[in-house]
Amino acid sequence: MTTKQKAYLALCATSIVWGTTWVASKIGVQKTPALEVASIRQFIGGSLYILFFVFVKKHPLPTGKQLLWLTFMGILMFVSANGFATMALKYISSGLGALIAALYPLFVVVVERIFYKNKNINGKTIVGILLGIGGIAIVFYDDAFHNHSEGYGWGIFLSFVAMITWGLATIFISRKKVAINPYYAIGWQMFTSSILLFFMVLISGVHVPLTEIAGQTWGALAYLILAGSIFTFIAFVYSMKHLEPSIAALYAYINPIVAILVGSLVISNEKLTLNIFIGSLITLAGVYLVNRSLRKPKDTIQLADADAV
Repeated sequence: MTTKQKAYLALCATSIVWGTTWVASKIGVQKTPALEVASIRQFIGGSLYILFFVFVKKHPLPTGKQLLWLTFMGILMFVSANGFATMALKYISSGLGALIAALYPLFVVVVERIFYKNKNINGKTIVGILLGIGGIAIVFYDDAFHNHSEGYGWGIFLSFVAMITWGLATIFISRKKVAINPYYAIGWQMFTSSILLFFMVLISGVHVPLTEIAGQTWGALAYLILAGSIFTFIAFVYSMKHLEPSIAALYAYINPIVAILVGSLVISNEKLTLNIFIGSLITLAGVYLVNRSLRKPKDTIQLADADAV
């Protein structure tokens, strides 16, 4: 098998597995508080990354300044973005959560234009934003009136907060470079965020003793950590290195579709309707147009996905 063929297989794995992690998260929060699920996931995943880079790759520990920055980014990416997105799945479908997360490029464009006077926005960008908003409106309409459940509005709010903070993290990362291996940095961001999430769980008073966590939750966590945070991340890096950026980035448009389809098959109360499917396609087409309109020929892929790690 050639390197190119392996890279396409890696892209397929990234597209499918990262889509299914939304469903795994949905399963995980059914019998265990969402923040507890997120804290355990980030603690184990972050610890594995740190142990690998410190003891295998012999990387030094971060400096105080680096650790402060990594903690701040961990709050944005894994406490707010991942933590709140996990909480939202208690109230909304896994597919809708994935779809809202996919909107972050639209938010980034608006922030860059308002606060940083980005002049690259053109007609294609505007059309993309309008399509994204229109598509998500179709999904909201159908979901709210046909699959509405208690706490639906709260779930939508949490999902948008998670998407917005991930977008902010993306902007900060692109504008401030830190001299540390990005994958090693992710490990520290996950680890520090897990400590903060743990304290949030204690303060809330809503948690399940580790010995009483359901096997269903542990199974979901094992999948999220091993498949979502380790195996697929390696596959993503491989595809990024050996495929054109525009090809390697396709996973971001496939993830929500996978989450919607798998969720409708695995989760009993997640029904796939024609409106939801069409609205999702319109939304992703809008996000794709926005990304294409802003991409320069030599642009590289940003390591940004609401559930990448």
